[in-house]
Amino acid sequence: MNRRNAVKLFAVVAYSLLSQSAVAANWFKSQGISPLNAPLFNVSGFVEPSIYLMHGTAAVDPAARLNDIPNINLVPPNNRQSSIFIIPRARLILRGNLNYHISYFFGGEVGNAAFTNIRGNYTPGLIDGHATFSYVHGTRLEVGLIRAPGPEGAMQGFMAYNYVITPTVIGQLMQQTFYDSDVTYNPGNPYLISGKDTLGVNAFRYPGVQVMDWFRFGHWELAYGAMAGMYGSVAAGNQSSNPLYAARVQGSYVFAGKGPFRSDITAWLWYQHARPNLNGQSYAMTRDGMGFQYLYGYMHPWGRRLRFEYIQGSGWISAPASFNSTSRLAPALTRAQVYPGSDNKASGYDVEAGFFLSKHIEADIRYDYYDRLPNNPAQERIFKTWALGLQYHITPLTKVMAGYYFRTLVVPNQPNPLANSIASAVDNEFAMQAMLAF
Repeated sequence: MNRRNAVKLFAVVAYSLLSQSAVAANWFKSQGISPLNAPLFNVSGFVEPSIYLMHGTAAVDPAARLNDIPNINLVPPNNRQSSIFIIPRARLILRGNLNYHISYFFGGEVGNAAFTNIRGNYTPGLIDGHATFSYVHGTRLEVGLIRAPGPEGAMQGFMAYNYVITPTVIGQLMQQTFYDSDVTYNPGNPYLISGKDTLGVNAFRYPGVQVMDWFRFGHWELAYGAMAGMYGSVAAGNQSSNPLYAARVQGSYVFAGKGPFRSDITAWLWYQHARPNLNGQSYAMTRDGMGFQYLYGYMHPWGRRLRFEYIQGSGWISAPASFNSTSRLAPALTRAQVYPGSDNKASGYDVEAGFFLSKHIEADIRYDYYDRLPNNPAQERIFKTWALGLQYHITPLTKVMAGYYFRTLVVPNQPNPLANSIASAVDNEFAMQAMLAF
């Protein structure tokens, strides 16, 4: 292979990888369409070796005979250690163009995270698998296992993430865990569900059909996506007797550049609705939100980023288990809690800013807030986190991230000694991760 062909091949592979990591620029295009010059078959991927460090402070309540480390101070998905080296994501990707009008994308996940944790066992699986048909202008059709239109924090590819740890509102309200609907659970509010009945998380993706496209008018761009699908996954199967619906619309003003890291300002609105089944009943689960992002000068000195996003949910609201299953505590503390009633509410937001000190070094700051179940005073919990981050961008495809997370859990309604013991034990957290693409 001569030098010119080698450079050309590298450019194709690089653009293909970047296309997985869309930001607000235009995730519709980046997630669904391979570049026109992509070959029939293109293999790529990435791996994310990570370090998480916490003190492992125990929650202590003598009246409840409690002296255990809560899950919030343990590293998922196994919740056994407070400090650990782990590879949460490692992905092999095959994508390309069958012809001028048809693109395809398949991704297999072998990392150790909630997506590959099925009934408490490590289970690698297919995380992406879709084809996009671009025959009709204005209505591109995407079919398969795809990211549902939703918040920016759920739509970004991992190479566009600026922090190792996602905001709590994204992790708890959008990264939905699937529960085995064929199991009969003891009736209650909440339902208590053990780890052996959990079927992984959605990874923000569902099987379905989506129509989407984007339109440019000079510096202005309008994009939309609307999806009908199945509430489930390859590992979980169908966990609802009703379809899932999701939609998003966004408008952008493009200052310069192209691709996922172009300089622009973008605002968006989105909506999702599903009806998961549990104990033979169908329960409403609604999520919606809005946000905006300003991005200018990626990997340039004085480059900057500002983003705000608000998310709210109603109906089906879940809360992860407070302690791991190896403790001797009551099921209400060691099992996930699902509150399925239509009156349930949750909401949150995050605001973040980033600034390139040089071409390679970026400093970041973020605040995120999540208020879970304000309609239920005894169960309301408020999560607040300040994050300070530093990134070293080697290339747009490879970087190292480090962050320190100042975490607070508030129990607003008193007295609640047991919940207070957990809240007072919450550790701050340090996390460091390398994003290595190939």
